[in-house]
Amino acid sequence: MVPETINHFIGGQYARSSYGKTFGVADPATGKEYARVAVGLAADVNNAVRAALSAFETGPWPSLPARERAAVLNAIADAIDARADDIAGAETLGTGLPVTQVQEQAARGAEQFRRAADLVAVRPAGDAPGAPGRPGSVAQRPAGVAGLITPWRTPFLAQARALASALAAGCTVVLCPDVWTPLPAALLAEITTAAGLPDAVVNIVYGSGDWRGNGEGSRTAARDALVAHPRVARLSFAGEAEPGREVMRDAATHLKELSAELAGDSPCLIFADADLEQATDSALFGAFSLNGQRRTASSAILAERPVYDALVSRLAMRARRIRVGAPSDPSTELGALVHPEHHDRVSSYVRLGVREGARLAAGGRRPAGLAEGNYLEPTVLADVTPSMRIFQEQICGPVARVTPFDTDEEAVSLANAARHAPTAYLWTSDLQRAHRLAPVLEAAATWVNAHNAADLQAPSGAGREDGHDRIGFYTRSRAVHLAADDGPAPRLGA
Repeated sequence: MVPETINHFIGGQYARSSYGKTFGVADPATGKEYARVAVGLAADVNNAVRAALSAFETGPWPSLPARERAAVLNAIADAIDARADDIAGAETLGTGLPVTQVQEQAARGAEQFRRAADLVAVRPAGDAPGAPGRPGSVAQRPAGVAGLITPWRTPFLAQARALASALAAGCTVVLCPDVWTPLPAALLAEITTAAGLPDAVVNIVYGSGDWRGNGEGSRTAARDALVAHPRVARLSFAGEAEPGREVMRDAATHLKELSAELAGDSPCLIFADADLEQATDSALFGAFSLNGQRRTASSAILAERPVYDALVSRLAMRARRIRVGAPSDPSTELGALVHPEHHDRVSSYVRLGVREGARLAAGGRRPAGLAEGNYLEPTVLADVTPSMRIFQEQICGPVARVTPFDTDEEAVSLANAARHAPTAYLWTSDLQRAHRLAPVLEAAATWVNAHNAADLQAPSGAGREDGHDRIGFYTRSRAVHLAADDGPAPRLGA
C-alpha cells in the first residue's frame, strides 16, 4: 500500500517537511503521480542528525555486543524476506524496472544484512605494535553518525548494502535516498522498525525533488547539508560520476571520510575465438537487463574485427526481439526509464551518437503502442569510436555501443578508457590471453567467459561497501598500550 504522502523518518517517528512542502513522484510507465514526498532541506537534515547523534551517544545500539547486533541484523534480513513482494512492487513502481527482474532484489538485500551479521560477529580485535614491555591492542569503535547517499538505480539493494555495513559497525545513520525513488527507503523504515532496531538508529530524509523556493530547493539541498554537517562522521556515496565528484570535493572541504562508488560502463571484450552465442547472450543481458540502468551494465561492447560484423548483426536482431512493456507485466523484458528527465537524457545521447557518426543498428525510438511513459526501444549503436562522446560518457540506459578492435593491446586500451568501470567481461577461448589480460584491465572485478554473479564480499568499485573492510570504514581504531613492567619514564628537569 503506497502512502498518500511519504514523510521523513526521524527519531523513530514520521516527520513532515520543516518547510511544510511536498513534491510529487510519478509512475515511470504512465507518468501519473502516485505519491507526494516531504521536501527535505538543511533543517530536516539537521533534525535527523541530531536524532542520530542522540541515539549514538545515549542509545543502546553502539554499545551492544557484536552478537546482539548481529541478531538484529539477521532479524532485519528475515523481515526483508517477509516483505519481498512489497519490495518488488516498490522497485517496479518507482523505477520502471520489470517486475521479474526486481524480484531478486529483496533476497539480495536480505543477504547483505546476513553477511554483515556474520562479519561483525567474528570481527577480531587487532594488536598494536609497541615497545618492549609495552604490549598494545587495537579497539574498534563505531565512528559515529553515518550519512548514506544512495542512487535511483536498484535503490533498495543500494540502500541495503550501505545500511547493513554501517549498522553492523554500530553507527547510527541518516539515509538520503535519491528523490526519484523514495518508496524503497520508506519500506526500509518499516522493516527496520519491525525487526527491533532502536528508535533513531535509522533516520531518512528525502531531499527536495523538483520543488524550488528561496534558493534552498535545489534537488541536492539535503545531500549537500548532509555532507557539510559537522556531526556526520562518515559519508557513503553511490551514484553517477558527476554528482560523485561534487560530493568528493565537498567531503574533502569538510574533512569527512568518504566511501564513494561511482557508476561507469563495464567494458565487454569479445575476441574472435570466443563462443559467440554465449558472448552475445551475456552482452545483451548486461546491456539491457534492469533497463540498462544497472551499475555493472556491459554497455560498452568491444569486438575483435573478424567477428565484429557478425556480432553487431546478432545484437541488433536480438535487441529488436526484446519485449518492451509495462513493468508490472511478467512478460516484459525492458520497462520504462526511471524519470522523464532521464529518458530525455538517454534519448539525446542516441541522437548525439548518430550525429557523431555511429550507425543506428537497432532501436533508438519510442516503441510502437506505448505513447505514455518513459519508454525507449533497446538500442544498438555500431561503429562507435573512442573520440565520440557516447564512448567517453556513461549513458545509463538501454543503449549498447559497439566498437571494433584489432589487437589485444588495443582491446585493453579501449577497455581501460572506460572511467569508473566496476567490472569488465572478457570472452575468449585462449586461456593464456585471459590470464595475460585480466590483471591489466582496470575494473574492480573481471569476469572471464561468464556473466557476473558476484560474491557479496568481493570488491566492486572505488567504494568500500563490499569486502572484508566494509565494516571497518564505519569504525574508529583506538590503540591501547599497557605497561607490563615498572620501567621508569624519561625525566626532564630532574
